[in-house]
Amino acid sequence: MYCVYILYSKKLDRFYTGSTSDFDKRMEFHDSPEARKFTAKAHDWVLFDTITCESKSQALSIEKHIKSMKSKIYIRNLKQYVEIKEKLKSKFE
Repeated sequence: MYCVYILYSKKLDRFYTGSTSDFDKRMEFHDSPEARKFTAKAHDWVLFDTITCESKSQALSIEKHIKSMKSKIYIRNLKQYVEIKEKLKSKFE
């Protein structure tokens, strides 16, 4: 099972969007200062939201779409309005 995850840093007031098949392992990567790149800029990343996907290609497409929006408001709306997530999942089946 794949998922798209969104992390939030209060210090940076920024979101980070990624996708993975093993969320726990991926979070270990983000917590490791030697391995991470963008997320090394802050140490207060918390899980903001996730979207469960049926396939790797679906997860990558949704991740790309969210990143292309370049909008904090869009990301906050994803969490607030579940129907947006459902539309995304059906759009990228």
